Amino acid sequence: MTDSKQLTTSAQEAVPYEILRRFNISGPRYTSYPTADRFVEAFTEADYAHALKHRRSSAAALTLPLSLYVHIPFCESLCYYCACNKVITKHHSRSAEYLRYLGREIELHVALIGKGQPISQLHLGGGSPTFLTDAELNELMTLLRDNFSFTPGGEYSIEVDPRTVDAARINALATMGFNRLSFGVQDFDPDVQRAVHRVQPAKQVFDLVKAARDRGFESINVDLIYGLPHQSPESFDRTLAQIAELRPDRIALYAYAHLPERFKPQRRIAITDLPSASAKVTMLARSLEALMGVGYVYVGMDHFALPDDALAVAKRQGRLHRNFQGYSTQADCDLIALGVSSIGRIGATYSQNAKTLDDYYDLLNRGRLPVVRGLALSRDDLVRRAVIMALMCQGTLHFESIESAYLIEFASYFSNELEALQPLADQGMVQVDAAGIQVTSMGWYFVRAVAMVFDRYLQKDLNRTRFSKIL
Repeated sequence: MTDSKQLTTSAQEAVPYEILRRFNISGPRYTSYPTADRFVEAFTEADYAHALKHRRSSAAALTLPLSLYVHIPFCESLCYYCACNKVITKHHSRSAEYLRYLGREIELHVALIGKGQPISQLHLGGGSPTFLTDAELNELMTLLRDNFSFTPGGEYSIEVDPRTVDAARINALATMGFNRLSFGVQDFDPDVQRAVHRVQPAKQVFDLVKAARDRGFESINVDLIYGLPHQSPESFDRTLAQIAELRPDRIALYAYAHLPERFKPQRRIAITDLPSASAKVTMLARSLEALMGVGYVYVGMDHFALPDDALAVAKRQGRLHRNFQGYSTQADCDLIALGVSSIGRIGATYSQNAKTLDDYYDLLNRGRLPVVRGLALSRDDLVRRAVIMALMCQGTLHFESIESAYLIEFASYFSNELEALQPLADQGMVQVDAAGIQVTSMGWYFVRAVAMVFDRYLQKDLNRTRFSKIL
């Protein structure tokens, strides 16, 4: 951070510290629009089944590959910052039962969409997918391959808890067909690791990344979190320096959202141990400066990538997309989500599975898909989704494309939103003219705030504390 408190990079406009501080506000991440908090129980298993059948009978089934997400909820130990749906257990026998139920869920899907649907993207998340043994992971991948057709050149990724793998397991994951890894690091500082109950020495992560590179993984991601207990700008600087040395292909840099009233594990974190809002903004500013200073491209929101990584290339070529896992290089394809609590998208619908194992198992025991809520998008939802995703992924919105696709007159349909956008234009975040909206290079840091202007649900809702900070 310079004395003038202004962040600069060779390829980006200056981002004043004061603006970073001013936009330390809460808002959706827009992995979907409408966001998952708008899902309703009136959307049922029958609605989801209808969407699957419609896809099978449409041209999309022949031309567009699917994306798969599989949620593995189990973890051996509790990380205090975690807001994911997880089951803490040391009884590994529970995973064998879970795999049997995943098999049932897959069978129900195949009965509706047909066997051998092409898959271009797979992501195993959690929880900790590496809670499963190699034999169990291999069983799962075999089950998926027996029912879906994995396309050559697809992106097949898995989230890895460094504490649960070694070089031999990295090799085994490659043999199973995974070509991308994401390591949960969060912070290398030992005091911070102890405070969040996730101790993993830096050397362990360095050795695993080396093993993954030696085995030829196409992309390696590292997750970091700023705003954790006992963090300071100075301590996080040291982690950033180690990350620069590690040099993963991608980095996801998340702001910790302390919501103990919603997430019980966070009650173990004393609020007095958390860095101040000012310190968090300083950490963000220094992170942007440090990462781009060593050659990373700021892809958007909390994503960074090396210039030759597929994600950076997709941004450069205007091919970024967004799904429930964040920014993606894959086309805007349907997503089948398997496992407890997982969220999927088929056509103009979103759906979410039961959030507890008991409910998930019970529904499958009755021969039912475990969907318990979701949403069928209205015409207005579809229009706004197109606008928000264009802004979030491309940073550019051409009014004519929206007008042609949805038969509206943009300036009239969004007159209130264009008026609300003016303060952001005055601050240099966007440029608006008769042809469209362009997010500036400085505004790209705050693209969630730009997208929020077009969120009809959010503008009616004053309670935004359920969302994470936009920075």
